[in-house]
Amino acid sequence: MPTDIVMPQMGESIVEGTITKWLKKPGDKIQRDEPLFEISTDKVDAEIPAPASGVLQEIKVSEGTTVGVNTVVGTIAVDGESAAPAKAAPAAEKPAPVAKKEEKAAPVPPPAPTPTAVVAATEQEEEARSSPLVRKIAREHGVRLSQVAGTGLGGRITKQDIMQFIESRGAAQAASAVPAASSQPAAVAPTPRPAAPAPYPGDLVPMTNMRKLIAKHMIESRRTSAHVHCMYEVDFTRIVNLRNKQKAGFEQRHGVRLTFMPFFVRAAIMALQQWPIVNANIEGENIRYHRNINVGIAVALDWGLIVPVLKNAGDLNFLGLQRGITDLGERARTKKLKPEDVEGSTFTVTNPGQFGAVFGLPIINQPNSAIMGVGGITKMPLVITDKDGTDSIAIRSVVHLTLGYDHRLIDGAVADQFMAQVKKNLETWGEEIG
Repeated sequence: MPTDIVMPQMGESIVEGTITKWLKKPGDKIQRDEPLFEISTDKVDAEIPAPASGVLQEIKVSEGTTVGVNTVVGTIAVDGESAAPAKAAPAAEKPAPVAKKEEKAAPVPPPAPTPTAVVAATEQEEEARSSPLVRKIAREHGVRLSQVAGTGLGGRITKQDIMQFIESRGAAQAASAVPAASSQPAAVAPTPRPAAPAPYPGDLVPMTNMRKLIAKHMIESRRTSAHVHCMYEVDFTRIVNLRNKQKAGFEQRHGVRLTFMPFFVRAAIMALQQWPIVNANIEGENIRYHRNINVGIAVALDWGLIVPVLKNAGDLNFLGLQRGITDLGERARTKKLKPEDVEGSTFTVTNPGQFGAVFGLPIINQPNSAIMGVGGITKMPLVITDKDGTDSIAIRSVVHLTLGYDHRLIDGAVADQFMAQVKKNLETWGEEIG
């Protein structure tokens, strides 16, 4: 009997999901746990792995369709069974519970790939360190990953690496780099297509589920909280010099790249421990003081914004913070987050400075009462006063930090004292980083 592919339940409160993209076509060979389709729920977007190895026999639910959990969305013919696939479900104009099968669809035999070509391509992809997204782009553009130079940690191939390779080599040259695995177009796409086609000016494009949720949450936050912002200028020179000195050894010792984000998170945690009201939130006419500090780390994705949560961040040392931040970012970008990974934050940090912003005025991530925005790190002339009281002008690395806070709960004086402590923690940094 074929193996059913079902809509998974991504958390206790999740009752349905929308199939946003099938990563395979009927007739494609698949391996167990290989990414098979992408879904969107009211918590996360995620890649769903194949439940078994074999051939994708039938797609029962088309892209853009929302169905309940445990609904059968497709079938896999396992090895030794008939693998003639039905047609893929047609794209629905409006979401329907289940897309109907084609009643008179003629069976199409699966592709008969040349064994040696398939083995070679599989080995090359397994050897190349890359994410599911990178492998998907490579397949769509006919690129052999063994020919792409990786700039990520340990030679990992990033999305930027694969896109730069495609642009520099050109579509035709990239396609010719892979030996044809079959005469069937299902095995090797003759015409590369972009992972996400860009709309033309004047197009009316429906919002994705993630974009709808972002819009809803932003409006709700503005309506709920009395937003006020304060900004502080921080002399970041001590930490910039420390990172430049330690980053190579840090990565060699721990296998993770040293970034600036854990410095900001650690400085905020230390201040939250002194000013617990900033880590609290309003519940009706009461104030909830949280026992733990759960820091939401905003991650900008190609398809939207998500805030995975570093749980019990106050109990982590610097290395634990760096590993946790790196892990959350990687899983967010590869759609590996679970619903519990984006729940329970008590304070949020966002980093618009990575794109060059001097500072931002972020909207509070409900139900938090505060969010800290990190601006870009730039060199500026500052007046420096030495221990004798003599002033001089020096070139220093400077960052601007902004606190967006709910004035219903946090007074301006408290917000300023909190940020003054964050500033002091960064400018006088003395902790070991591991």
